[in-house]
Amino acid sequence: MTATPSSPSTTTDTSPRKIGRRERNAILQSLGAGVVPGMGLQHVQVGRRDEVAALVDDLKTIEQGGAAIRFIIGRFGSGKTFFLQLVRTVALERGFVTLGADITTDRRLHGSGGQARSLYSELLRNLATRAKPDGAALRNLVERWVGQIDHRVRGEGGDASAVKQAIDDALAPLQDYVSGYDFVRVIQAYYAAYHADQPETQEAALRWLRGEFATKTEARQALGVRSIIDDASVYDYLKLMAGFVRLAGYAGLLVNIDELVVLSHRLSHTNARNANYEAILRIVNDCLQGRAEGIGFVFAGTDECLEDQRRGLFSYEALATRLAPNRFAKDGLRNTASPVIRLDNLSAEDCFVLLSNLRNVQASYDPAKHLIDDAGIERYLQHCFERMGAEAFLTPRDTVRDFVNLLNTVEQNPSYAWDDLVDSLANQSDSPAAASGPAAPDDGLAEFRL
Repeated sequence: MTATPSSPSTTTDTSPRKIGRRERNAILQSLGAGVVPGMGLQHVQVGRRDEVAALVDDLKTIEQGGAAIRFIIGRFGSGKTFFLQLVRTVALERGFVTLGADITTDRRLHGSGGQARSLYSELLRNLATRAKPDGAALRNLVERWVGQIDHRVRGEGGDASAVKQAIDDALAPLQDYVSGYDFVRVIQAYYAAYHADQPETQEAALRWLRGEFATKTEARQALGVRSIIDDASVYDYLKLMAGFVRLAGYAGLLVNIDELVVLSHRLSHTNARNANYEAILRIVNDCLQGRAEGIGFVFAGTDECLEDQRRGLFSYEALATRLAPNRFAKDGLRNTASPVIRLDNLSAEDCFVLLSNLRNVQASYDPAKHLIDDAGIERYLQHCFERMGAEAFLTPRDTVRDFVNLLNTVEQNPSYAWDDLVDSLANQSDSPAAASGPAAPDDGLAEFRL
């Protein structure tokens, strides 16, 4: 592959901007380690215009009471987690409540030993709003809504009983949902404890909402309810939570679930995989057929997770038909109307802008502190694109991680120039085996056939 970024056709952001030391360090440390930063995405985001526009359209649909589902597909390091974080940031700015979690073998969509409830609890612990974007916002959400009703009713001359009646009236639509009756009773219990200054009962209500009660007996003793959130009811309670956040004045609920590949390639039992795929199918059907309201799901996984006919989503025939690619979207044609959005590698021009943004972040937007000029970025990218197999294997994570490490090395070793470091990198072998030492001795195996 021979692709050279052209700086005349690519303009970098030269407008004066500010970035705090905490945000700067979080960005550089995260990207240098190959993980997505928890803040400051606006400083480094480039490209993905069509993909972001498609997700913004989904958010608009959810705002109008609809539902949406997307599968973000790309190889490891292609930017799936970054994209989920970006969509989350956009959703928070538009007044959404967001949930997010990674799937693990102990946290998944279906299970018989508390695995689905564990995923639900993790999602609710990471609940975020615009006022509290770092998560753990469930208490703020419930207390803000209860407090608003209390303030409004008492401002109109009502007493505690009038406030309770107003809360009951506001929550009445939720009783039409599956398991809605107990959900409403828990919110009512929270208000009663809020009014009586009983923090233990308030905490018990929040524990119930987060799915942290393991037995019905424990929940009945603490709150007087006869049900708990268990493995079989996780999706129903996500829809209930979507209804509640809309009652509380938010635009809707966005659920981000990463590491879908765990279901396909780390669950060894076919029955366990198919049960999880059945749970995904239920979500897909509800969202595509308009049976869910005010909620959106964004799953992220690899190409193998989707396409593997033996273990991936396509091994489950019902999902394969619903997520099949558009046969007309080929030869460079895009189709963002499909539930599946594929993240291709960034273009050379986008990579140039991305690295220029990182240079600005490292210098705190002070051009006098730039450690590498535009020609140096072009030279670094040229080296990246000339590596063997770069067209197939080079990802944004690889490019960014090495570039941040280059900046860190130059900053901490001012006696070394960036061009010497890039030249030394170009002279190294790309083979991990070659870099690790001499080849292992021949074991005598000349041929192997099945």
